[in-house]
This record gives sequence, structure tokens and C-alpha cells, in this order.
Amino acid sequence: MSEGSSVARDTHAASYQTLQPSGWPRPKGYANGVMARGDLIFIAGQIGWDTQGALPSGFVAQVRQALENILAILAAGNAGAEHIVRMTWFVTDMDIYQADLPALGKTYREVIGRNFPAMSVVEINRLDVPGAMVEIEATAVVPR
Repeated sequence: MSEGSSVARDTHAASYQTLQPSGWPRPKGYANGVMARGDLIFIAGQIGWDTQGALPSGFVAQVRQALENILAILAAGNAGAEHIVRMTWFVTDMDIYQADLPALGKTYREVIGRNFPAMSVVEINRLDVPGAMVEIEATAVVPR
């Protein structure tokens, strides 16, 4: 950090801090930065298919399943949604993503809770599974 710069730090959990530079507007639904210590879990991009390989119909339904898939992987590592510090969402249509942000936010909070990690959303041409509309990568940090 350069001399004279100011960073506000809000306690997120015992070993997590949300980093918010002073003077910046507060982000909605994500954090600008997160500082954490502990064991790392890197989760490959998860699409919205179930254990049978079936994709639900609709963007929000696929997001819900992708997030639930992330939680299943976290559970295998004795972790939970509260340990997620970073997410990257790859969407095939940004207009669909933005079309119903309130429903998307509600679904996110129902599955993940009120943990808002550092997050990016990127529009891409397509995913490698036909019919998939979203793929979400996550990184989690589990306190030691």
C-alpha cells in the first residue's frame, strides 16, 4: 500500500476482512477485495447440472444448481458458503443475467446467504455443455 492511501477494513469473519478503499462507493452484492488466512479450496467452474447431468430450464434455476454444486464441493472439504472469498461467473448472455437481478439476488442469498465475496461476471460466447447458461468458479479459505 502506498503512503497516504487509505483502506477501510470491515471484519467479515474471524479470519476474513473485506477491503473497501476509502471514498469508493460500496458495492452491491459483492466485495471489492477480501483478505483471508487459512486453507485454500479452489473450485472448478460449476454449471447448473444435477447429479444426473440434467440442466434445469432457465438462467436463475441454473444459477441455483451451480451454487448448490459449489456448496457440495465445499462440504466435501468441511467448509461452507461462509468460507467463499472469490467467485467468477461466466454467463452466455449478459442481458439475461441483468434481466431479473432481484430474483437472482434472492436465489443467491437463499443458497449462499449474506456472504458477498470478491466477484466478477464475464460474458462468453458459449460453455462446453450444450444448454448451459452459467458457469461459476469459487475460491474459499477455511480458517485453521
